[in-house]
Amino acid sequence: MVKFQNVSFSYDGEHPVLEDLSFTINKGEAVGLIGANGAGKSTIMNLLLGLLKGSGEIIVDGLPVNKQNLPQIRQKIGFVLQNSDNQMFMPTVYEDMIFGPLNYGLSREEAERRVDQVLDTLGLQGLKHRHNHKISGGEKRMAAIATILAMEPEMIVMDEPSTALDPVNRRRVINTINSLPQTKLIASHDLDMILDTCQRVLLISQGKIVADGDAEAVLLDKALLEANQMELPLCVQGWQRKHG
Repeated sequence: MVKFQNVSFSYDGEHPVLEDLSFTINKGEAVGLIGANGAGKSTIMNLLLGLLKGSGEIIVDGLPVNKQNLPQIRQKIGFVLQNSDNQMFMPTVYEDMIFGPLNYGLSREEAERRVDQVLDTLGLQGLKHRHNHKISGGEKRMAAIATILAMEPEMIVMDEPSTALDPVNRRRVINTINSLPQTKLIASHDLDMILDTCQRVLLISQGKIVADGDAEAVLLDKALLEANQMELPLCVQGWQRKHG
């Protein structure tokens, strides 16, 4: 689904944020992208979406990421932003959800069918006609995911999907992520959530991949995480305290 080949990027032309980065993500994989602040996670997602341009080659479903292919690529990838307020810009959840499908040329009847199908699947019919400024942060995060799903992307990219959620809504988002068949790339500092949702983890440090492997193997490696300014998931820390 995605291939990065020898990708480098610098914001100022002098100090590289990413350096000779290469990895692939296969269709159907759920991949966690982890690393300390400034490691390059957001830059990777912005390059994937064509919001930034670096050196090297990025391919999405056989298409090189370039200006000519961006319309097709952005139909294949749904991006759930960290701040749902930056994504939900219409007055109601329904208007936000139908906006994308209509812009892709679907008839209103087909677009409405998609909206209702997604809302039913996620158990969110009660939000359909709610005003975005009158729903909770957790509801807005679920609505933002629903908005992306209504466009039926082949891949979903999420930036810190559990930020500022209470435990109930955090678990609801995790369950929703696990129910999605799409290819997923999830960037987060919430390593417990990554452990719950991803089978594979890419650990980025100083613009390079320092680990790429099974989620449990990477996330339970205390020495590896601490060497890259990270800590074990909280659930693991709690278990270790309890059992010595």
